[in-house]
Amino acid sequence: MTEKIAGEVMVYEPIAILDIGEGSMRMEASFALQNDSLHEFRLVLPPRSVIVKGRVDRCEIGELRNGTVVYCCNVEFVDPAPHVANTIREFLALHNAPVPRVIDGEIAE
Repeated sequence: MTEKIAGEVMVYEPIAILDIGEGSMRMEASFALQNDSLHEFRLVLPPRSVIVKGRVDRCEIGELRNGTVVYCCNVEFVDPAPHVANTIREFLALHNAPVPRVIDGEIAE
């Protein structure tokens, strides 16, 4: 076969999740993602990790750090499985819980 056939490869690269909600996230990466492209993201939401499909709503150059371009992307989740949606909700409930107030207490030495 002498004809070239186009293809793509999936490479696992780390991302930093800046903000996450039930239906979307904002992330930073050292690479750009094409707007409107569909990807699978592995999210580590202690104590579990899940894989969720997401569509890139917007990806743009964020800033320059130590000579490296950092891209900022908004991703909308696409039909997350029920267990994925529950895991995200549980993570958000745990991390968005109000900090308990101390009404009366002592610090022990």
